Amino acid sequence: MSSLPTIRESYEIIKSERDQRLYRCFKLTNELKVLLTSDPTTDKAAAALDVHVGTMLDPADLPGLAHFCEHMLFLGTDKYQEENEYSKFLSAHGGSSNAFTSSENTNFYFDVAAEHLSGALDRFAQFFLCPLFTSSATDREMNAVHSEHEKNLNADAWRLHQLERALSKPDHDFNKFGTGNRLTLELQPKEKGINVREKLLEFHDRYYSANIMALVVIGKESLDELQEMVIDLFGKVANTNVKVPEWLDHPFGPEQLQKRIFVVPKKDIRQLTLVWPTPDLLPLYKGNPVHYMAHLLGHEGPGSLLSELKTRGWSNALVAGPKGGAKGFGFFSVSVDLTPEGLDHVDDIVKLVYECIELLRKEGIQRWIFDECRDLGAMQFRFKEKERPSSFVSSVASSMHDYEPEHVLCANYIITEFRPDWIENILKCLVPAMMRMTIVAKHFEPIATLREHWYGTEYQIEDIDPVLIAEWSTVDAHHSLSLPPPNEFIPTDFSLIEGAEAEEPQLLKETPFSKLWHAPDRQFLLPKVFMSMHFRSSMAYFDPLSANLTSLFTDLLRDALNEFAYAAELAGLEYSFKNTSYGLLLTFRGYHHKLDKLMMRIMERMVDDKFDAKRFEILKENYKRMLENFSAEQPYQHAIYYTNVITTEVMWSKHQLLDALPLTTFEALTRFLPEMLSRLHLETLAYGNIDAKNALRMVEQVESIIQSKYSQHLLQPSQLVNFRQFALGEGESFTYQDANQVHDMSAVESYFQCSVQDTHSNMLLELFAQVIFEPCFNILRTQEQLGYIVFSGVRRQGGVQGLRLIVQSDKTASYLDERVEQFLADMDKTLQEMTDEEFYQHVSSLRTRILEKPKKMSEQNSKYWTEIFAQHYNFSRDQVEADHLQTISKEQVIQFYNTFVRSDAPERKKLVVYISPKIQPLEPTKAKVVTAIDEWKKTHSLYPLPVPCNSKL
Repeated sequence: MSSLPTIRESYEIIKSERDQRLYRCFKLTNELKVLLTSDPTTDKAAAALDVHVGTMLDPADLPGLAHFCEHMLFLGTDKYQEENEYSKFLSAHGGSSNAFTSSENTNFYFDVAAEHLSGALDRFAQFFLCPLFTSSATDREMNAVHSEHEKNLNADAWRLHQLERALSKPDHDFNKFGTGNRLTLELQPKEKGINVREKLLEFHDRYYSANIMALVVIGKESLDELQEMVIDLFGKVANTNVKVPEWLDHPFGPEQLQKRIFVVPKKDIRQLTLVWPTPDLLPLYKGNPVHYMAHLLGHEGPGSLLSELKTRGWSNALVAGPKGGAKGFGFFSVSVDLTPEGLDHVDDIVKLVYECIELLRKEGIQRWIFDECRDLGAMQFRFKEKERPSSFVSSVASSMHDYEPEHVLCANYIITEFRPDWIENILKCLVPAMMRMTIVAKHFEPIATLREHWYGTEYQIEDIDPVLIAEWSTVDAHHSLSLPPPNEFIPTDFSLIEGAEAEEPQLLKETPFSKLWHAPDRQFLLPKVFMSMHFRSSMAYFDPLSANLTSLFTDLLRDALNEFAYAAELAGLEYSFKNTSYGLLLTFRGYHHKLDKLMMRIMERMVDDKFDAKRFEILKENYKRMLENFSAEQPYQHAIYYTNVITTEVMWSKHQLLDALPLTTFEALTRFLPEMLSRLHLETLAYGNIDAKNALRMVEQVESIIQSKYSQHLLQPSQLVNFRQFALGEGESFTYQDANQVHDMSAVESYFQCSVQDTHSNMLLELFAQVIFEPCFNILRTQEQLGYIVFSGVRRQGGVQGLRLIVQSDKTASYLDERVEQFLADMDKTLQEMTDEEFYQHVSSLRTRILEKPKKMSEQNSKYWTEIFAQHYNFSRDQVEADHLQTISKEQVIQFYNTFVRSDAPERKKLVVYISPKIQPLEPTKAKVVTAIDEWKKTHSLYPLPVPCNSKL
């Protein structure tokens, strides 16, 4: 240690007892805070730097400057002047990067193959030492910022977020518009004679100061080696001693409170949100009083606020808790999803909220509830799994501004101080006189005569009647509301099974009715189990009507079990029940101790086909809105959707499902369920802290519950086959177009179909996708500035794979298609000029990505279940494909391009989907236009499915 440069302060980090990583936290002499993490087992290194400056510090005459500055740092530095040097290095070494700007923070992070941390960190450090901010890059990247804003213009979450700011104090920094666009960053500055590049440099020089930065690095090197690396690079960051502001003046004053705001959304959503201003509660993290309040107001068990709202038919969901403020101020909110009847009873809902708050006042602060929350947090921290390195460094870097250094890892979990006075102070804030309410619904279009400046959101605002304020201020606790009982699902048995030896799932049982795969955990050694149970039924997706009924069955079951299962969820034991294209998927995840209890209750309710007709109608209306609201999704999501509809053997469209809704009745469901549930085949994966004996016992219990109620008509083998993919003809090109009338942007997905999946084809395609990934983003996004969303990669569906490129832009769809084609044509030269060293870098990068170890049990479970659900069963896929990858030559990749991708490739099979604000006449091309999807399918054959691993065929 004596040979290392001096550091100013160091701290001891509190970590989970299971955490084997080594940590060192200190402050450099330039005041930059650093947390180092040494993990010799990691295959990915990562780093993040969070600057404690965000959109609230934008100059008043340059909205979006902080966000623009974030974008610009990626585009060249004095040391590495090539604009894409950073992204190119990461791409070549199995890495990735991203950044975001929030109200108070700008967060940059990357990950990379562990062996290349030094090179990546050097390039990363230059962002904060010597960014170029070249004039040409500044002009171009402004387009990317504008495109990002355009993407969000009709997204309700962004519109509501900005409206809340716009209706705060006009002179408060919270009132600002943070994203920026062409108007704020180009046109208006030009009119005022403002040089935006100079302002970027000034902003960076002033606020990118070491004393408000926090750096987190994780690598396989020792702590001393990491420290030497960091001090050498980041010890040079300038410290301007800038002070982080504290906004003690709340953005909601008397003029902003006691208001009723009506908002018209783009999607058909109905929502009531109550907001109260609070002090900044983050400094109270050791007692976390806001968690106590959120736990009780947001509880979903018997006697809860949500339970009573559902009983009255007014709501299906409720969320309560703190909303993002900034240093010096905060908010607390209760947000209620409204049914049509609930929209007519908004004031009654508000009254019920205050009756619940009054219950909390009358009952007093309960020590046992605090202790339960504290113990659950401690349990969560004790068994906390590793995160992906990039997620870990990004979140911890941000936390280093908020918590004492010793607590950066545990502050979100560990509560050490019982402070009833802190909780009481929050209760004092939750009064009608300090509230404002926002009601969101299409219903308000006739009265919403005001427009928010940046997004054009339609709204109206009025004072809440003082009579109502007085009435809500004097309510008593409602007799139907009560505090939750002690949680019966909190586990106490954390013992681990012994003798687990299998390295991948083993088939424990196979009968005509059921198939069980078992995979005991040998890596994570946690007292947790993952159970995935797929109930295939020939009836579930037979036609659009049956698909609707199956979906509503899953909604009804979750709805009926919500009060019971909520306590289990709080105790770390969750379940999911949803429909698939083949039947029903029931999954469990969490501590093993009380899994039986939850599973058996859910199975018993699943075979009990008695549901409430009123709840059916409420959930059907929700389902209908969900289908209709798809029209307001982003254009690129529509492009992906139509590619799936066209190429998949059976996929009912949103329109077909909507057309079948009149026949989707409660009576039809009552007739349908016995038919579906008597024609099942069960395939299960039991993974984690569970032995073979218990896995068999639990599956047999499930079988017994089903068969005791429904005599099974066994499915034939042909009824257990997955849907296949339609084959595009060799040398053929197809275009399909549709309109997205909500967003004033276009999108294309260009799909080049290649082959059925097998090891060699998989690796050729993935290696080609690896080679073009960074150039695609650099050329189409950074240089040509087509739009904010640019993506290239592999598309796999139904065992068939191909190359996909997706672009969303304010340019026309046909123009985007042309630019994609030009980019692919230019790849010919790139491939021919690629050196052997560059080629092997791509091989190494892809191999690193393929062999990256799962960081959590959920990731390992997902890998296993993906193989089972797809009926491939190739549990050794990663190692097999990574080994084969090393046999592929550059010449084979070039041959792949010449065979499948280039414009005159003999086996080129292209489908491009155009999504535009309006359907435009297509210019004559060699591509055939798909006008009717069902008719197109009649004339095309299907690919075979891949041969399952170890198949006897």
